[in-house]
Amino acid sequence: MSFLFGKKKQPQKAPSTGDAIQKLRQTEELLEKKQAFLETKIKQELQVAKQNGTRNKRAAIMALKRKKRLEKQLDQIDGTLSTIEYQREALENANTSTEVINTMGFAAKALKAAQQNMGVEDVDDLMSDIQEQMEVANEITDAISNQMGFGQDVDEDELFKELEELEQEELDEQLLSVGPSVAPQLPDVPTERPAKVADQEDEDMRELAAWAS
Repeated sequence: MSFLFGKKKQPQKAPSTGDAIQKLRQTEELLEKKQAFLETKIKQELQVAKQNGTRNKRAAIMALKRKKRLEKQLDQIDGTLSTIEYQREALENANTSTEVINTMGFAAKALKAAQQNMGVEDVDDLMSDIQEQMEVANEITDAISNQMGFGQDVDEDELFKELEELEQEELDEQLLSVGPSVAPQLPDVPTERPAKVADQEDEDMRELAAWAS
């Protein structure tokens, strides 16, 4: 029955945001050129009206009417440009959002693929193995750094005793090397009594002899 009612229309494929944005920009450029053309024509019609204002009022009125029509078209173009700019900005924002979402989806797939062969239990096992290997490495380092062979069986108490004996011997040698001490030279004790003291003693003896007789 399709031949009676015609073929069913296939849904038209929606254009991409990039194509739509390009079309809107081309339309904007076209409208801006027309806008500039209308502004020039309005100035010209205004000049004609001024020139014929006193000489030919009919021509002046016709010029003003054309000016009004041009101004109306200019207002329509201004409104259309505003609508197109709004639509273009909305498409650009949507395009940016689409790119962001696509990038995030791509990154999510990459992350999922990277974690496909990695589970939480695998990570725990790996960390346990690393910890175990670190402990073994520390034990090996400690074993290597310990003293080996010479000096392991020496009694430290005997070493301290021997050191004390050596210190005592050195102290004794220092005392012997000093020698007997020399007494300081003192002045001689006078053997003779001073003359004044001897005369006083003789006088005392004579008085004692006179009193006794």
